[in-house]
Amino acid sequence: MALFWIFINGRYLLFLCVLASLARSAVIAQAPDSLLQIRQAAETSPLVNFQVYEPVLTPTGPSDEYGCVYTKLLMDHVFAFSYGKPFVGSYTPPPCDFNRVTMNLTVTSKGRQFDRLGLMYLGDIEVFRTSTAEPTSDGIVWTYIKEMEQYNVLWKTEQKLIFDLGNLVNEIYTGTFNATLTATFFTVPDSRAWSDLILPISAKQSSTNMGSAFNFPSQVAKVAYQLPQNINRAVISLSACGQAAEEFWYTNVLSSEEDTFAASTGTLSGYSPFREVQLLVDGQLAGVSWPYPVIFTGGIAPGFWRPIAGIDAFDLREHEIDITPWLPLLCDSGSHTFEIKVVGLDDDGAGDSNLSQTVGSYWVVTGKIFLFLDKAGSATTGSSPTINTPPPQISISSTITTDSTGTNKSLTYDTLVTRDLSISSTIITSSGSRNTSWTQHLSYSSSNALLDEGSAQETHQNTAGSDSSSGGYNNTYNYPLSLNSSFFVNEAGEFGLNASLSRGLTYNIFGPSVFPSGIQAFDVSSLSIFNLPGLASPALFQLPTSLPVFSGALLSTTQTGRAEYRSAGNRSYSYGTTEQDFTFKGATSDSEGEAPYELYKRYVRAEKSKVTEDSQTLTGQTLRIPRDEQEEISVVEAAFEGFSVKSMLGRGPGKTKGELAGGADGVN
Repeated sequence: MALFWIFINGRYLLFLCVLASLARSAVIAQAPDSLLQIRQAAETSPLVNFQVYEPVLTPTGPSDEYGCVYTKLLMDHVFAFSYGKPFVGSYTPPPCDFNRVTMNLTVTSKGRQFDRLGLMYLGDIEVFRTSTAEPTSDGIVWTYIKEMEQYNVLWKTEQKLIFDLGNLVNEIYTGTFNATLTATFFTVPDSRAWSDLILPISAKQSSTNMGSAFNFPSQVAKVAYQLPQNINRAVISLSACGQAAEEFWYTNVLSSEEDTFAASTGTLSGYSPFREVQLLVDGQLAGVSWPYPVIFTGGIAPGFWRPIAGIDAFDLREHEIDITPWLPLLCDSGSHTFEIKVVGLDDDGAGDSNLSQTVGSYWVVTGKIFLFLDKAGSATTGSSPTINTPPPQISISSTITTDSTGTNKSLTYDTLVTRDLSISSTIITSSGSRNTSWTQHLSYSSSNALLDEGSAQETHQNTAGSDSSSGGYNNTYNYPLSLNSSFFVNEAGEFGLNASLSRGLTYNIFGPSVFPSGIQAFDVSSLSIFNLPGLASPALFQLPTSLPVFSGALLSTTQTGRAEYRSAGNRSYSYGTTEQDFTFKGATSDSEGEAPYELYKRYVRAEKSKVTEDSQTLTGQTLRIPRDEQEEISVVEAAFEGFSVKSMLGRGPGKTKGELAGGADGVN
């Protein structure tokens, strides 16, 4: 055991961690002319992986201000061979009143494994979507803290808790995921109102002890409900991410050009690099989400994401759509349908394109209907909604170059999409009549180039949008992405991949979101637990009491990096350099003339699995983080087998390394 101290604004705070003894592993012999340069790896304590995100603070103990502070174990489980075998447990509410909940997921893993998607449900309702880090032979650990008070109406009653994390363990893929999940319940003064009822848009499989996500497009993601008549406000959230052939949708090509390099490097994935998640109410478009391109910890090259995970990889962000303008229809005591679709673009090969009716396989989708109720016995009425949802404006272009033999050498293609929609109505509740509206303005641009017969790709993409409701909710967002990758395979079957990326996320929220925006954590003024991402043990922190009351949250972050992956024979390694800037601010108004208050700022840089720079400030106080003296390492693993080069990069089924090098089929 060892004691660590963290230096905060002139004071040292104590916390505890366990340090494992260090040992050296042998150098694996390798031919001097080999493409793979094996590096000596130190056998150390588990690598601490982390996602950079805004702080979530939890009071340390009971007080007059926060009532009882009660921590409850929700799950302690090992996910081994767990496809179709989720964790199923029973939740009972704590023996005290609460209005705030924070949840701690801590996972350890050791061995060889892909990244996996994990979904947590209370009954049929998805409440958390996460993914795993990829383990190493020395082991990894990560912790993520999530605010969960948006589900207070669920936490107040007994629930079946299902955590679905499908994993595969055999003689090749040896890594299990040992997960512990706890929730802490407490009370804060002046807490905001949360929804009175939450209904799932899901496959509703909890009665069979299974997860309830739809797999689109193989399943129709539709439900029907007869809603209460006394609804004052209604919001739907959408949770959707691509998997398998759709994991790297943002690098896909136009469908008419999927076979551009079929003769050389294989078939590409289609439906364009554009995706739209649609919400339909009674078959009519009610709103859309243009998804953030989440890159999981095995994405592009694993060396990018050790130890810094990709933006949102440990907590996939949901999009909310206000359907209050639909209430005069939905509160008529009849049955109404709610459906989620994912679409891309179809094209005719001559420069014309429209929204597709489907996409590749597959997307994991669910939704939630958050209902805020009026007085019991009242009935909401009003005018039928005015629906203005014209088709998006779409522009595409592409060029293929060939050599003197007619072989396709390069493909460049550009995609531009804009969309504006609005729905409005007048609703009448027990409080009287009011005008309601939901509007969205979105723009998307993507410029792609596939070079060297498809072995290299450059992607430059940007999505921007603004959503607003008459109830005061406003969300503006922007996410640029630049990604370069190239691979090569020599005659000996040795494989190399080089990649670089630059990406970002700007996400500003004002008004009544159905989710915590992050500023809620800054109304806890007692001594609190703060899990600093990247540190194995939590620290204690006390916020200043002079913070203003915030009405808006402003998040801005960027990631840049370079990474490579090498494999030869049955050995592989990946290493890289990644840095991230993160700023989180609170705003007292959405006026441009008023400067926001910087609440949290972090710059962190990692190289070859080692954090080399890390500076953080929390409400102006500097956090000086102790770091072990750790060697730069490139973890040597057995090479993944049975996967094509292009599928590793998300460029379609493609060909295996053996096929590309002229060897036997199926050899990777």
